[in-house]
Amino acid sequence: MIIRGLQKTTLIDYPKKVACTIFLFGCNFRCFYCHNPELVIDDGTEETKEEEVIAFLKEKKGFLDGVCISGGEPTINRDLPDFIKKIKDLGYSVKLDTNGTNPQMLKFLIDKKLVDYIAMDIKAPIGKYDSVAKIQTNMSNIQKSIEIIRNSAVDYEFRMTVPPKTFDENDFVEIANWVKGAKKFYLQPFRGIKTLDKKMQGQKADMEEIERFQNVLQKFSINSSIRK
Repeated sequence: MIIRGLQKTTLIDYPKKVACTIFLFGCNFRCFYCHNPELVIDDGTEETKEEEVIAFLKEKKGFLDGVCISGGEPTINRDLPDFIKKIKDLGYSVKLDTNGTNPQMLKFLIDKKLVDYIAMDIKAPIGKYDSVAKIQTNMSNIQKSIEIIRNSAVDYEFRMTVPPKTFDENDFVEIANWVKGAKKFYLQPFRGIKTLDKKMQGQKADMEEIERFQNVLQKFSINSSIRK
């Protein structure tokens, strides 16, 4: 497991918590709009040692409430449970960001009470997953992860970045049908400042499109909001 960043304080990444965010290197997706390309393709950024992170968390006990573990895709790391246990042993609440490709890991973390909040990214309607993630996606694993999260006692959210000129109204309806019954669904505007596909840099989010998507979700009684 390679740690490539530590945001020492965040008030927005973990709902109702003062938290820090740990960024793990490596991802099994290659989403063209990804705004953390340095966590997907090695750019030579220096690794942050695990011991440094644990020492920081010990120092900040009483100030921080939670720890967000993000990426990249954290669940591709076999030693993720051991790392989270060290954090939990310090008394922190843990939020995990995931793309849902490893339902076995998700179930293990939930069963072992190693996560307190899960944020799963929905990338696209089923038929467009491969074109967005740029790999052949095992949709069975994505579906299993959705069901594991939705049926667990762990607090959660589904979220989706909406890149411009990628989805249409039928896609919105398909996604709404797919996640019907979700507790929370956040729409995230695309940010074209730094992207994996450099052709996307400089492009702007289409807020009207995102608002149309939100209207579709609300018609399906899905608690949705736009995260700005």
